[in-house]
Amino acid sequence: MTNFQKLQKLLEELFQLDQADLDFGIYRIMNQKRDEIVRFLEKDLLPQVREAFGEYRSADKVQLQAELDKAIEQAQGLGVESTSKVQELRRQIADSSVDVAALESEVFSHLYNFFRRYYHEGDFISQRRYKEGVYAIPYEGEEVKLHWANHDQYYVKSSEQFRDYTFKLPSERRVHFKLVAASTEHDNRKEARGKERRFILCEDDPVIEENGELVIRFEYRPDGEKRKQEALNAAAVERLDSLLTTAPLKAENWHAALFDEVPLGKPSEGKKQPRIAKHLRAYTARNTFDYFIHKDLGGFLRRELDFYIKNEVMHLDDIESETAPKVEQYLSKIKVIRKIAHKIIRFLEQLENFQKKLWLKKKFVVETNYCITLDRVPEELYPEIAANDAQREEWVRLFAIDKIEKDLNGPGYSKPLSVEFLKGHMTLSVDTRHFDEQFKSRILQETSDFEETLRGTVICSENFQALALMKSRFRGRVKCTYIDPPYNTDASAISYKNGYKSSSWVALMQDRLQASAALLTDDGVLVAAIDDEQQRELNFLLENNFSGGLLGTFCVRSNPSGRPTKAGYSVSHEYLLFAGNTFESSISRMPPTDDQMARFNQTDEDGVFEWRNLRREGSWPAPHFLIQMV
Repeated sequence: MTNFQKLQKLLEELFQLDQADLDFGIYRIMNQKRDEIVRFLEKDLLPQVREAFGEYRSADKVQLQAELDKAIEQAQGLGVESTSKVQELRRQIADSSVDVAALESEVFSHLYNFFRRYYHEGDFISQRRYKEGVYAIPYEGEEVKLHWANHDQYYVKSSEQFRDYTFKLPSERRVHFKLVAASTEHDNRKEARGKERRFILCEDDPVIEENGELVIRFEYRPDGEKRKQEALNAAAVERLDSLLTTAPLKAENWHAALFDEVPLGKPSEGKKQPRIAKHLRAYTARNTFDYFIHKDLGGFLRRELDFYIKNEVMHLDDIESETAPKVEQYLSKIKVIRKIAHKIIRFLEQLENFQKKLWLKKKFVVETNYCITLDRVPEELYPEIAANDAQREEWVRLFAIDKIEKDLNGPGYSKPLSVEFLKGHMTLSVDTRHFDEQFKSRILQETSDFEETLRGTVICSENFQALALMKSRFRGRVKCTYIDPPYNTDASAISYKNGYKSSSWVALMQDRLQASAALLTDDGVLVAAIDDEQQRELNFLLENNFSGGLLGTFCVRSNPSGRPTKAGYSVSHEYLLFAGNTFESSISRMPPTDDQMARFNQTDEDGVFEWRNLRREGSWPAPHFLIQMV
């Protein structure tokens, strides 16, 4: 394979031309640019390189040719065919000739090496090399520098991708994967381990046809048999193989199109797979692994290109020892590399910037509901509340109101509830999600000073998007923030890519901590729970993002029996890291209650208090202070 062909293959991967049949999200934008990109790769790239070298015509060479013509004329005047001067000028012209084919090959080789170096599995990662195995990092004179491979990228959690997946068949008919039910609650409890959520083909109506398009329906939930996603994909393909050969789907010949064989892996390997298996693997993988969006891909690649050229294309020793014509050819090659690379970078930059705009764009609030205690709700709404079965069932589940019996103090539980029962239990909280929009509007209108009386706000969202939403209203108003990020141990690792486990974790935390810092009051405190796995990195991040820096570290004994590590040590502690924006940042200290003190003084059989029991029961796992969350 020539250097030009290698570069073409790499650029096809960069521009994801193998995804031409996808028809959703960013791929719709890419499809609009695809024809332009394909034309550039197949028709314009090679001619533009040749044209750039064709423009090269050494001024020295023109001058040498004029001198040669004059020397030949003088020699002929003397009656000889050649002189020593003629021979010398011919040698100089020969040395200054341009081997365009060789220069083209060098250009394609350098472009291939450059883009291959910075692109890996969908991400552009800085690997600025001084020499083989030695890398450079951006340094601005700090006393201590924290750097991570993904430092200039946004970490995008895979939960953002729970959307429909659509692809087109060669016949232009569309097939949709739709998620009809998703259980996405994060559960760190030990009993939840081994119950990871998977993409599972729906039991009921897994395949339907709508308006000439095929819809394949999935659920995202734990699998009772604890199968891996690959096994579930294989089971789904096997079931679809049967479903698509039965009426009425058989008549539309969906089976032939979806089970047409396409390459598996690289085409050169010769492996095949059904088309449906290819897309199912892509769909489940897309929602399994998190990914990155570069914050400034164009600027990053242009800077890295200049660095690459200076360190790996330009060689001062060659310039010093070569003749002027050779040096000019050398500089011409560099100009062509920069010219073509900048065109490729502009294509990539447009696509990445569009994804960045989508990521940073404030998201719509899909639904807003309120929880309001009955003592704040006008009594004329009580009959409608009492008749609402969904609200009654929620109170039964949360507060066991069905156990309340009638006595002298008031009526007991009944089905439906009575207005008198509501009046006797005014601390019950009404959740407006169980009522229609008209009821919600009435309750908001008839509750005086509603906004001022709100005691708390719960936002259900991806955390980066939630912080962006909160920024305008809560900037500088949050007294205390508590975070419990993933510890990134083997048992709870984030869905990292490219082998950068710790770097991906730091990229995840960086932008979210930066946004959190802007919300704190001058004396506010952020508290972060962490264990040994990422404590060092979190220390640096808190120092970098909070102007008051790291205020303190508390060691919490969380596991007296110890958690074994690969090195054979037993880890018994976790940490609480405290950070703030000023040195005025402080923690409201509240004395423990008598009951808490009695519990703190308890010991287990080994003479050590079992902190985990307190944690399960909701008490704060530290003996001398409590944190007041404001």
